[in-house]
Amino acid sequence: MPACAIISPEPKLEAVMLPRVGSFSDSHPGETLPRGWKKWKLSRFKKATEYKLVNDGGKTVVKASADASASGLVHPLQIDSKIYPLLSWRWKVTQLIAAADNTTKHAEDSPVRVLVSFDGDVDGLPLAERVFFDNFRLLTGQQMPYATLVYIWENRAPRGAVIPNLHTSRVKMIVAESGHKEVGAWQEVTRNVREDYRRAFGEEPGTIIAIGIMTDTDNTGDQVQAYYGDIAFHRIAPPRATSTSK
Repeated sequence: MPACAIISPEPKLEAVMLPRVGSFSDSHPGETLPRGWKKWKLSRFKKATEYKLVNDGGKTVVKASADASASGLVHPLQIDSKIYPLLSWRWKVTQLIAAADNTTKHAEDSPVRVLVSFDGDVDGLPLAERVFFDNFRLLTGQQMPYATLVYIWENRAPRGAVIPNLHTSRVKMIVAESGHKEVGAWQEVTRNVREDYRRAFGEEPGTIIAIGIMTDTDNTGDQVQAYYGDIAFHRIAPPRATSTSK
């Protein structure tokens, strides 16, 4: 019988790295900022968290040191989440913030955060949200993104939980890690930001316009140190065809 091609019923999914996010490991310890990244201040009234490039286990990573502070690093992007829906990163915390609780306005801190910002029609938002956006711009001098997913390490909330921001509906926190079990060890995390966005906001995501990191203790007034490894977006490759001969 002639050879015939048979498509595998269980195609293997492949993650293909998108080399658009500046890698921390490509920088050198002691450099001011990793390439492609810039400082981001939450408010001019808040003390800034310190970020520096250090060597950890033979790799260059970002060390964050917070002391009653809140600020971050941001990397501008233009990425289609339909093509590159997967986000992977590494992080490590040396301790949790004992009093932190991201469900409470006055204790909303996290030792590590990875933020993904999306474009969208701000003018189509409800009036209350547009007023919040205007006030944010006046307070910070920056334009708030249409929507932001914030991956956090929580004290008690279960992994995968979606926590609403208590100031605006356009920011949703997703618990990527929780509790003390993994404290002190490097964690590798992969999330499908497209699926997470749909679950959090109940709509289709727009273009990804920025990625950020932030370690903050401004609400609890605590001190904490944390580390961030490389961050990358990936695509899900199409299924491979397998062939058999008869």
